[in-house]
Amino acid sequence: MKEYIIHNALIVNELSVFHGAVHLKEGVIYKIYYNNVFPQYSGVEYIDASQQYLLPGIIDDQVHFREPGLTHKADFLSESRAAIAGGVTTVMDMPNVNPPTTSIVALEQKYEMIKNRSFTNYSLYLGATNDNIDEILSLEKGQTCGVKIFMGSSTGNMLVDNKDTLDKIFSKSKQLIAVHCEDEETIKNNASLAKEKYGEDVPISEHPKIRNVEACYKSSSMAVELAMKYNTKLHVLHITTERELSLFSNLALGQKNITAEVCVHHLWFTDNDYEKLGSLIKCNPAVKSETDRNALRMALKTNKLDVVATDHAPHTLQEKANSYFKSPSGLPLVQHSLQMMMELVNQNIINIEELVYKMCHAPSLLFAIQKRGFIREGYFADIVLLDTNRIYTISKENVLYKCGWSPLENSTLQSTVTHTWVNGFLVYEHGKPIEDIKGQRLLFDF
Repeated sequence: MKEYIIHNALIVNELSVFHGAVHLKEGVIYKIYYNNVFPQYSGVEYIDASQQYLLPGIIDDQVHFREPGLTHKADFLSESRAAIAGGVTTVMDMPNVNPPTTSIVALEQKYEMIKNRSFTNYSLYLGATNDNIDEILSLEKGQTCGVKIFMGSSTGNMLVDNKDTLDKIFSKSKQLIAVHCEDEETIKNNASLAKEKYGEDVPISEHPKIRNVEACYKSSSMAVELAMKYNTKLHVLHITTERELSLFSNLALGQKNITAEVCVHHLWFTDNDYEKLGSLIKCNPAVKSETDRNALRMALKTNKLDVVATDHAPHTLQEKANSYFKSPSGLPLVQHSLQMMMELVNQNIINIEELVYKMCHAPSLLFAIQKRGFIREGYFADIVLLDTNRIYTISKENVLYKCGWSPLENSTLQSTVTHTWVNGFLVYEHGKPIEDIKGQRLLFDF
């Protein structure tokens, strides 16, 4: 296995930036050299980082890589390849596939299916239903990154709206509970009103009105109330509204059981962007107002939002081109999430130390991932080099998703991922994935 010493780098780790070098050996971070003073060895490849930032690999706690059953949109091979091009080295994949991952048998079959087919490290959620509580309670520690509950509309039978079922899951499950929070009744009522007004040709601008603040807050507050009642470890996914932020504490991660995630598109787009991008940015929960977006950005700094992720959810352009009610929700973003967040750094909305905390350290701590998410000696060598002096324009030609498009096409970003290592193997270099799959199933410190 090749050894690397990456030197002359600006290393971002544990809320500090320092000039140094990192030695990768036998799949781990073997040594960190401060002040860029490092030994010379034979048989080691030296990479001059030329004042680039060296970061831990990004951990994305919410992706939809579409296996099994939806592979005309995406698959683990294609989407994990796109992920490493964006510096994402670890993903946690969602259960709303076909068939859905709602049993332990289906969970293990899916693990076996993607084994040796992921460029990134990976774990899988088990999906909750109104009638699979026995499966949830039978999970072994470390078998999954968490149990996913759709407390709002979802695929097939994965909407959990039975109060007794929710009580049982929140009170008895020993797993982290991750929730999608939108109130189904509110959404149905709003959709009915929109259909009365517009018929089937509801304009996309109605999306944040149908899936509105009330729908989000009603569901999120219910989840938080249940977690507080039963002292459940709860992670609320993709927060989109200013109002919901009142539900969360700004205590440090280790001091709270209830945490919150925000996705890059809700930090990036506003409802003003529907006019230009239409259904390409249709997602659940919806992109909302500029006021909401700005509140989310501020909440990153106050620690009410703990993790930044993508909710990467590809669909074909043909599917997206359908009318409002037939156009699926979700957009592909895993290839560019780090660069998008660096734009917020350039705008002084957050600093790079905070970016690394929210995208690397916090997911590792929150999910108790074993030896990933930090630049520490003895940790797995998941490493990214980011050149902030090299601009990058997104085009169809450099998008690696199987669906072949990005809502960011023709955008020029101010930074470029130049190298990605996964478990000490160089898997991406200067625009080209290296076809050598080295992703591993995650281990957890429970």
